[in-house]
Amino acid sequence: MQGSKLYVGNLSYTVTSEQLSSLFSGYGEVKQVSIIEGRGFGFIEMSSTSEAEKAKEALDGSDFQGRNLRVNEARPMQNNKGRDSRGGGRSGGQRRY
Repeated sequence: MQGSKLYVGNLSYTVTSEQLSSLFSGYGEVKQVSIIEGRGFGFIEMSSTSEAEKAKEALDGSDFQGRNLRVNEARPMQNNKGRDSRGGGRSGGQRRY
């Protein structure tokens, strides 16, 4: 593991930042919590790589509010250059205007 930021998926849509912070604080200092509303995932930044690794190992697949969490190292955001500005990204087929 190279970073201290984790992706947390399969969250209940009702989970709060405070609840997630409390869960992860058992594995080290939580620096930041970001929940993507209405999407069922978020990001946790721990204070060190070793703490992030401990949290990942302990919490990936664990039950939290009736759902099995998916915890992985967060990947850097990808640049969307070259994507169809109409939101497509589709190739082939007929274009709809």
